[in-house]
Amino acid sequence: MPASLIERLGHPADTRAIILNADDFGMCRAANTAISELLDAGHLDSTTIMMPCSWAAGAASFAARRHDLDVGVHLVLTSEWDRYRWRPLTGILSSLVDADGYFPRTVLEVERQADEDDVVAELGLQVEAAIAAGIDVTHLDNHMGSVYGLETGRNFLGPVFALAASHGLPFRLPRYAQGYGLDPALQPVLDEATAAADAAGVVIPDRSWTHPFELVGDGTAQQQTYEDVRDDFIELLRAVPAGVTEVYLHPMFDGPGLRGTVDYAAVKRGYETRLLTDPVVAQTLADEGLIRIGWRALRDLQRGADAAPVDAVDGAPR
Repeated sequence: MPASLIERLGHPADTRAIILNADDFGMCRAANTAISELLDAGHLDSTTIMMPCSWAAGAASFAARRHDLDVGVHLVLTSEWDRYRWRPLTGILSSLVDADGYFPRTVLEVERQADEDDVVAELGLQVEAAIAAGIDVTHLDNHMGSVYGLETGRNFLGPVFALAASHGLPFRLPRYAQGYGLDPALQPVLDEATAAADAAGVVIPDRSWTHPFELVGDGTAQQQTYEDVRDDFIELLRAVPAGVTEVYLHPMFDGPGLRGTVDYAAVKRGYETRLLTDPVVAQTLADEGLIRIGWRALRDLQRGADAAPVDAVDGAPR
């Protein structure tokens, strides 16, 4: 029987490892401030940057100075907010924009209208822009799941695996439809996708978990309290099985800046920042015996201990 991912990383088979990842670095100032502080303090294991966003330059500047941190690229094909939008790096004369010249708001629009060649060009440029900015890119993942085919079945995983393989980067694709945020009925679809990732030599985690993006009862008298969310998160941590589980969050500082940017979920994003610094959460991690690793470990495994460095532009060894 082939060794499991956790064994290939040098740990016993029963090790329960997690990667605490923050999505949406570079989206806005509230994200940049929260994520950089959490990384500095060791409360996060990694983050992924949205290169098309207005605040990406600040996030990239931070990441370029900190090659000790795990920073990946959050591949973007959507722009979901009403008051704050972003455009493709490849320009607006493509199938990747809506009538207003921005990325579409929904995954459904992307799956219906995006030309695969345009997707290849845009996602490739996002990775190249991060590398050109001086970031030691450790991994790739995807904003809003726009490459997975979740709405119509039309996915862009082939181009993403090719991109990840060419740069020697692991990618967020859970091997198992097990646990939080995943429907077990998706397992046959995942089996096909993970087989393609394996064939391309792209390392993927065993699981990728989160908790509901929106706050239950947001803006009403029945709105979840911070303690409610913390209890849910602790339950999630206690449920982590053996193997490698990425737990991704969207921490940001809740305040006037964020509330003027997003249409909803500001309170929840503030709660997620608090979660990562909460002593009760830290004690749960210790009590459960969870070990924390980074995406760099998966990248090192994919590239091999003796692999040549990957070229920053065309993915060729150098």
